[in-house]
Amino acid sequence: MGNSMRNVAILGLLAVVVISGSAFTVKEAEKAIVLQLGEIVGSDYEPGLHFKVPLISTVRRFDARIRTADSAPAKFLTSEKKNVIVDFFVKWRISDLGKFYTSTGGGDARRANQLLNDIVRKGLRDEFSLRTNREVISGERAEIMEIMTRNANEEVAGLGVEIVDVRVKRIEYASDVSESVYLRMRAERNRVAKDFRARGEEAKERIQADADRQSTILLAEAERDAAKIRGEGDARSAEIYAEAYGADPEFYRFYRSLEAYRNSLGGESDVMVISPDSEFFRYFKNDK
Repeated sequence: MGNSMRNVAILGLLAVVVISGSAFTVKEAEKAIVLQLGEIVGSDYEPGLHFKVPLISTVRRFDARIRTADSAPAKFLTSEKKNVIVDFFVKWRISDLGKFYTSTGGGDARRANQLLNDIVRKGLRDEFSLRTNREVISGERAEIMEIMTRNANEEVAGLGVEIVDVRVKRIEYASDVSESVYLRMRAERNRVAKDFRARGEEAKERIQADADRQSTILLAEAERDAAKIRGEGDARSAEIYAEAYGADPEFYRFYRSLEAYRNSLGGESDVMVISPDSEFFRYFKNDK
């Protein structure tokens, strides 16, 4: 009875060892590959529990999430034969673990990053050589990145990876062209500023001339209206005088003489040299 229990325990222990040695799990963010005597016997296992041949099979796990291959800034020549310095990075992930393991010498991520950077760098060099400085810096950057992502995926298909995105972090002129570009930009800005100032002066002269013309017209119209009003007033005054004279000529003459006396003799120092028999004093002498 004791030997039987011991045998059962040994068999149970061996079963646990065999099961634990043959079972393995793959997490959600992982990809796994099974090797048997150095040869790939299974790859791209779905997340969950899986089994392998114990003792002679080994499992290698790899990160299935998106990775970043960052590159050192590189110098590219544009169609204008000017150098620009480009700092870029590549977003990628494993698509076929078997191909990835083989092409990178055992799944070396650093080797994969180097291969991807070389492929993208060559593609960028070709694209930049077809475009001007302005186009690569500001005009067509998004288009270049889209083309690079598409073309690079065709070239890396044999590596077992997928390029998710290619992005440029920075593009700047090389030191040998920065000064000339700056001088050209400054000259362009000065030309634009001079053009704006010239147009401003032209607008100023036009507005000033129009204001002077309107001022002249307004003054002329005011003078015309004033002359018209004065003429109408004088005519009306003459008409009133005529009516008053016609109503009583003698009183009108008397009234006009009083006005003349007031205007001529109104001041304390006024002196008048005239004959006493003058018609001017007619109403002083007339007692009727």
